[in-house]
Amino acid sequence: MAKKPANGIIEDAKKIAVLATPIRLELVTTIQALGGAATAAELAVQLGRPADGLYYHLRALVRGGLVEERAEASARRYHLTVPKGEHLSLRYKPGATANARAVARVASSMSRLAQRDFVRSVSQGGTVTEGPSRELWVARLRGWVDPAELAEVNQLLQRLAELLLHTRPTDTGKLIALHWILAPIDAKPARRK
Repeated sequence: MAKKPANGIIEDAKKIAVLATPIRLELVTTIQALGGAATAAELAVQLGRPADGLYYHLRALVRGGLVEERAEASARRYHLTVPKGEHLSLRYKPGATANARAVARVASSMSRLAQRDFVRSVSQGGTVTEGPSRELWVARLRGWVDPAELAEVNQLLQRLAELLLHTRPTDTGKLIALHWILAPIDAKPARRK
């Protein structure tokens, strides 16, 4: 059996690679959104997929040590292997490392999920696109920040993560997905005339 991630932090490239498919990312984030545990049937309902198609990916997550399968009174439940109150997160090791390559593959899968989520939502009627109840927004922002502003950006992103990671389904709530990428960009000098 694979070792559980300490404090939910994964840095081993092989473990990270287990998450490098959109469906496995969806399974992990859906289990998180459902309180840290779910049956295959519950996951199937949330993802709009047949339960039979999820078992292969759930077994891969179990083998990778990211999810535990437990036989309970009414069904087999899949639990995230993180301490109570924690969530799975990736530790990056930039450079020419196996970790960096695995993280880049996960980021690519996240980008595909973001595109899919946006396309589905923009195609639906009734999606709120303005005002305080806005639920659909895409943008690419680029700007110069000083160290204090970068710290503020990180604080705001951390707060957004906390808001979404500590939620549970409610009768009045709406499930949303939030995707973002924060990356430094090399400034290119102006071309000479």
